[in-house]
Amino acid sequence: MSEDTVTLSSLDISRLMQLLPHRYPFLLVDRIVDVNGDVSARGIKNVTFNEPHFAGHFPHTPIMPGVLIIEGMAQTAGAVCAETHFAGKPSTVYFMTIDKAKFRAPVVPGDVLEYKIEKIRQKRNIFKYNCVAEVSGKKVAEAEIGAMMSMLEE
Repeated sequence: MSEDTVTLSSLDISRLMQLLPHRYPFLLVDRIVDVNGDVSARGIKNVTFNEPHFAGHFPHTPIMPGVLIIEGMAQTAGAVCAETHFAGKPSTVYFMTIDKAKFRAPVVPGDVLEYKIEKIRQKRNIFKYNCVAEVSGKKVAEAEIGAMMSMLEE
């Protein structure tokens, strides 16, 4: 294998629950695939009607709130950072910035939402990611997300 060869891995729900503090109903990524260290990855969220936000957003036309799509992108980035930099050690991710957020199409129950993340830069323990959310290859949202990784006291 050459130095340029990229080994892609994945994170299942069990591993995500070890890396992220979020739990139902706020864990907004089911699996992460095509993980290339902390450089890029693709998170997958299966959107189902029985999620609590659909009861009020909106009762007759359920649409996933945009803020939850942004949070799912941030959780995807946070999980790959935690796996790459703090594997096996207690850590947390602090959401710092959301820039250039745009929402292009609604996400509804039955959709498979994909969060594509790509690292823009890193300075010490602060990371910035370009994120795109897609359903069936169609862009539904995008944003640049900044976060800080921190070790937890044991």
